[in-house]
Amino acid sequence: MELTLVRHTAVQAPGICYGHHDVPLADTFAAEVAGLRTRLPPASGQRIFSSPALRCLTLAAEFTTDIIPDERLREMHFGTWENRAWNELPPAETAPWMADYVTLAPPGGETFGAVQQRAGAFLAELVAGHDQTPALLFTHGGTIRAILCHCLEIPLRNAFQLRIDFASITKLNYQHERWNLSAFNS
Repeated sequence: MELTLVRHTAVQAPGICYGHHDVPLADTFAAEVAGLRTRLPPASGQRIFSSPALRCLTLAAEFTTDIIPDERLREMHFGTWENRAWNELPPAETAPWMADYVTLAPPGGETFGAVQQRAGAFLAELVAGHDQTPALLFTHGGTIRAILCHCLEIPLRNAFQLRIDFASITKLNYQHERWNLSAFNS
């Protein structure tokens, strides 16, 4: 089974902590969609999933109307930090979290480990039915990192060493009960 992961396009949220919060798309949206059209396979014949975030659903709607939103594809929930400027967050809260974002959660939020668990549960369900139909996922940079770490057995603490650009495509193949990376951040 082929799995194509697409990160949403650029947003207008400079310096803002956003995860579950809906932020406006950047003015470059149309150009980014045009670029994706040249690199993405046709949506027909694929199962199309999206994070329920508007930035992902809006992008997915440019390619198909047959979209299955799934909460497990959302970005990390930053709790009380949502929609606040990173540089205004209390260092007493952010410093410990930045040192161990895998197991520590922002106040009222979730850990990055929890992101990986829900994304991993999504993948397990996807392959459990043995449906080899390709799947196309419109999701977030953090979620894509969590999925890659899960599939490739990379320690989650190393996730942010993986650069995931806006409007980028990453592909995985599931074969012989293993995930293989076939394209990264293209």
